[in-house]
Amino acid sequence: MAMQTPGVYVVEKNAFPNGVVEVATAVPAFIGYTEMAEQDGKSLTNIPHRITSLAQFMKYFGMSPTAQFKLTAAEKAAPAKDADTAKADDKTADAPKDDSKGLSYNYNGIKCTLEQTSKLYNLFNSIRLFYQNSGGPCYIVSVGGYDKTIAAADLKSGIKPLVKEQEPTIVVIPEAITLAQADCQSVQQAMLNHCGYVMKNRFAIVDVLNGAQSQEKCIESFRNDIGTNFLDFGAVYYPWLHTSIVQDSEISYSNLDEASIKVLEEKIKAELITPPADAKAGEPAAEPSPKDKQITAILADMTKADATAEEQTATHNSLMVISPLYKMTMAQMKASLNLLPPGAAMAGVYTMVDNTIGVWKAPANVSLNSVIKPAVDISNEEQQDLNVPINGKAVNAIRSFIGEGVLVWGARTLDGNSLDWRYINVRRTMIMLEESIRLASKAYVFEPNTASTWITIKSMISSFLNGVWKQGGLAGAAPAQAYSVNVGLGATMDPEDILNGILRVTVLVAVSRPAEFIEITFQQQMQKS
Repeated sequence: MAMQTPGVYVVEKNAFPNGVVEVATAVPAFIGYTEMAEQDGKSLTNIPHRITSLAQFMKYFGMSPTAQFKLTAAEKAAPAKDADTAKADDKTADAPKDDSKGLSYNYNGIKCTLEQTSKLYNLFNSIRLFYQNSGGPCYIVSVGGYDKTIAAADLKSGIKPLVKEQEPTIVVIPEAITLAQADCQSVQQAMLNHCGYVMKNRFAIVDVLNGAQSQEKCIESFRNDIGTNFLDFGAVYYPWLHTSIVQDSEISYSNLDEASIKVLEEKIKAELITPPADAKAGEPAAEPSPKDKQITAILADMTKADATAEEQTATHNSLMVISPLYKMTMAQMKASLNLLPPGAAMAGVYTMVDNTIGVWKAPANVSLNSVIKPAVDISNEEQQDLNVPINGKAVNAIRSFIGEGVLVWGARTLDGNSLDWRYINVRRTMIMLEESIRLASKAYVFEPNTASTWITIKSMISSFLNGVWKQGGLAGAAPAQAYSVNVGLGATMDPEDILNGILRVTVLVAVSRPAEFIEITFQQQMQKS
């Protein structure tokens, strides 16, 4: 400022550097099919849209599709060969039997098979599972409506718009597991490529195809299909989960096709109505009992074409009371819809852990909400190959423990052989640090490449890392053991860098790693008194 007129001039100088704002760490982006995609009359198809609650999802993207099932019933079930087989045939609806033709169950000599004939859209129920597990703000990318067939090209097209969004940090595609093996593989590889190559600041949660089957049937295929690229930017969880997301009130006989309703009607008649005794010659047939008349009337209402919603509900409630076969059929349908991949639940867990402790805490040894049990029980021995495989592609187990519930029992990325990026919290902590410092440093682009700028940047980054260390995000008894920031001519730059306009900063951090294995040694000692 030129001083030409006598007087007093006030000059203000900044005493402190800019601060580094910690970026959000748990903002998932879900990609899939929705009932609609509209806001204020404008289409949201293939446009990432931020929501903060399930109510907002329903406002902009609608509800779940109406599931349709086909029911077939044989007159007699094959007799059980032994006690174990008989016990298996008597399984409840909460643990449906995996069958190539659908869900099979027996009741009083009747073998029934349910097969879902509608398309397997599960984004809506996955969002419900996400919010049941403490989910928060997230982005939804709708790639089409329920009139479209689930296709790999559509799901991959939903990834590209996320490039222009800065906030999302996690990518989840729940419907990838409904595709054929090759298509599921291509979608999941596209997720990893987006997170680790295109953006380098996101984390993919992928699901195992056919994850309700035993690990011998699905884990090896998953590891072969996922490839070797950008594995440190993704994690996988196994098995699928039996949830309680879909409630009894959401299922009725209207979820069966017309032919299946007639099949069910016949079997309920055989179950509940007493066959009339043969009338003697010259005598009129016996009149049905009042109970049989009432049951016949209820079954007639079930096949009534123009029944209102209230009438259907009343008929459904009556059948739930009087017919064990009907009740079991409804329970099997509900169990089928409640079998969901765990990716959305884990996105909720990441959010909860990040908000309560920090991104540096491993998202493991945490219970899952609205989960009845895993689809496959995993023992300690069976988890060994999941957690520490030779190829390093670790699969995080979800296990049920007596007295503790269903817990997440693994915290490894798919790059389990890497000492740098073995753990999920290490990778995600580094993403947070890198993004926070990168965005804060943009303020100094085109500033003079001199010592004053170097000191300012070093002070800014050191102050930020000191705050992270105090919160427990970095390991070390003192700040000097937790991090160091180096910048300057002769330290990180040479004169040629200065001439080329390059300012180099080297940041070293000691990210905390989880105590995955705790060993306690016991040894006897001599008696001393």
